[in-house]
Amino acid sequence: MDKNLEKSLGQWLKKQKSSCGIFLKLSIFTGALNGVAIVIQAYLLAHVLHGVIMLEAPMSQFTNQFIALVVLILVRAGLAYARERLSFEAGKRLRRDIREAVLNKLTDLGPAFIKGKPAGAWASIVLEQVEDLHDFYARYLPQMMLAGFIPLIILVSVFPMNWAAGVILFATAPLIPMFMILVGMGAADANRKNFSALSRLSGHFMDRLKGLSTLKLFHRGDTEVNKIEAASEDFRQRTMSVLRMAFLSSAVLEFFAALSIAVLAVYFGFSYLDHLNFGHYGAGISLFTGLFILILAPEFFQPLRDLGTHYHAKAQAIGAAEALVELLEHPNPLKQVDGKFSEQTAQHHQVSLSKTAITATDFEVLTLSGERLLGPISFEIQSGQKVAVVGPSGAGKTSLLNALLGFLPYKGSLNVNGVELSVIDKQQWRTHLAWLGQDPQLFHGSIRDNVCLANPELNDNQVMGLLEKANIAEFVSSQQQGLDTIISDQASGVSVGQAQRIALARALAQPASLFLLDEPTASLDSHSEQLVSSALSDAMTSQTCIMVTHRLEQLQHMDNILVIDNGSLVQQGHYAELSQHSGLFSSMQQQDDNDVLLSLSEPADNEKEGA
Repeated sequence: MDKNLEKSLGQWLKKQKSSCGIFLKLSIFTGALNGVAIVIQAYLLAHVLHGVIMLEAPMSQFTNQFIALVVLILVRAGLAYARERLSFEAGKRLRRDIREAVLNKLTDLGPAFIKGKPAGAWASIVLEQVEDLHDFYARYLPQMMLAGFIPLIILVSVFPMNWAAGVILFATAPLIPMFMILVGMGAADANRKNFSALSRLSGHFMDRLKGLSTLKLFHRGDTEVNKIEAASEDFRQRTMSVLRMAFLSSAVLEFFAALSIAVLAVYFGFSYLDHLNFGHYGAGISLFTGLFILILAPEFFQPLRDLGTHYHAKAQAIGAAEALVELLEHPNPLKQVDGKFSEQTAQHHQVSLSKTAITATDFEVLTLSGERLLGPISFEIQSGQKVAVVGPSGAGKTSLLNALLGFLPYKGSLNVNGVELSVIDKQQWRTHLAWLGQDPQLFHGSIRDNVCLANPELNDNQVMGLLEKANIAEFVSSQQQGLDTIISDQASGVSVGQAQRIALARALAQPASLFLLDEPTASLDSHSEQLVSSALSDAMTSQTCIMVTHRLEQLQHMDNILVIDNGSLVQQGHYAELSQHSGLFSSMQQQDDNDVLLSLSEPADNEKEGA
């Protein structure tokens, strides 16, 4: 990973620690208190052993010291427990805030941006990568502070007693951070690659799972199994690479710590044998001094060893932060109008949406990367008008609806009741929209839950009334559980027509002044199509409607028809007017008539062949 990128990611991680609140500071404070308790405990142990062994004092003389030791053990246990709880709370709050920020960002960027990656990849970011930030804040950051504070306390306690021991500790301590830095150079990059492999595996598996029927029908099951196996093997190898670095780091840190303690032990051993005579300020080295320092020596290195153990959390967090920062700092193209960014939150305009009239002038719909999908076009839709948008596939019809829904950026002017759409509060705007697409998304839950998605306050009678308007109440009543009938993921358990009518009931639950319909009857049989069309006609008596469709025979009652081709508005007018003039609409109409004649002639041809 590039060093500048790694540094910037580390700075971003540290900036987020404000989300941990006071819990991070309390965690460090309890750890520091534990360090002070360690020094006191070592002092009491050395004092008791020196008195019993060297001074041959009776055990009863040290009753108070024993009581203090027991109290210290209990205090240290309580401090360790409190630190763990406080650290976990700090990490939990951080994860909650980051996950909320990610979900809010995805909401702002909209469906057009989300479709750029498989669902599994987004699940990996929202779940796995946010989770991998926990140890950085709960363990690494507090331990980084304690790795400096506790050894400093011990050095302050050791140097007045023996400067040689203090020099040994002070000289060997930097070896551990130095090695941690060397290991960390590759650890962050290994974790980043590991996250990339996990993201690819999640997205690959999710897509193949959703398309399992297609894969089976085209005999591609074994091939895809091999591809998933290859992706899993790649993820396994990268995971083992990360673990190898973690274990290597721990082994070397233990080696340096043990080596330093061994040097101290040799120093005191030779000093007691009178082979060494320095470091004691001329007063000699007592058993108390040796025991006190040797008891503290492992505790001197323990914070550094713990930091080394948790150092992989930093590498893990940096690897996870790369995708998170890229997402959270992604510019919101929905705030871009005519090349200038306008902060919508500061410029929301209040507008009455009880009725909806739309005026587009030099209107262009753009992709999230700024490429033009539609326009420039100009049109006007008066309140209560029914407008159809027709044209070949890929002409830009759905892009128009996505811009009206607030999912794609645009240039030019798009006025709603005289106010630019870009400065209307999107939440207020969408509460007055009723949207129905050709492939409605029903969520796992009951029929009641799906209908009440936008309006949870509806009672059962109101829900049944909406289902009756959508011509699906009879089906629901025939189910044993009625409104509590469960719809599984991907609308499993209901037909396409039933799912479409349940989605229509859901759309009707909003007090909409504008209906946006994207091929609402494209996947339906003739009976279901008639039911949905009838329900829509009844629901849109006074509301404005924009409908994208390929079925031209439904357009006789439309107030206006917009004909789009290659992103341009090539014709507009009433059905009768467009039918009488040569152009794209009449060509499409003629093609539809030919398709109908061909379908009617097929049964006769088949009978002739049978004869």
